Amino acid sequence: MEKIVYTITVYTENMVGLLNQIAIIFTRRHLNIESLTVSKSSLPGIHKFTITVESTEDLIIKVVRQIEKRIDVLKAFHYTDDEIIFDEVALYKIPTDSLLDNPEIETLMRTYNARIVEVNRNFAAIEMSGSADVIQSLFDELNKFKVLQFVRSGRVAITRSTQERLSNFLAEMEEKRIKAMKACEK
Repeated sequence: MEKIVYTITVYTENMVGLLNQIAIIFTRRHLNIESLTVSKSSLPGIHKFTITVESTEDLIIKVVRQIEKRIDVLKAFHYTDDEIIFDEVALYKIPTDSLLDNPEIETLMRTYNARIVEVNRNFAAIEMSGSADVIQSLFDELNKFKVLQFVRSGRVAITRSTQERLSNFLAEMEEKRIKAMKACEK
């Protein structure tokens, strides 16, 4: 089977130790997490893990099922790149002298749609969002002028689908809970 990049989204309550439990699932299956981003979701009290991994579809399906068995996990989904809209953010720190002395840096910033977020006597901080390849490409170009520091976020992603799968899932769960409560009352 062909290995491709999958993005797994995991919706959870914010519980201590859950990240470790999820990471262990990947470790046991000898899968390397390429990127990991965790943040609050659009739903109050629910956090979203966005994990990218290169694998086969069969293995990803097994991993998602295993993640969902965790008690604090509400639901997990997996997507291919064509099913989602995604980006990463990068920060580059270069010497201020390089910025002032090399007009090529301004051309690079325009080409890559990057922006300066801070300039002081010692350094300039540049921010850019885009795909991992484009972020790396700008790093390679800027490194000709000596990049002092570089950091890149993990992937952030939303689905291309117009339906919110988690909201639908939660609505179904609520319906089942209400039906079960009514059945117990009889």
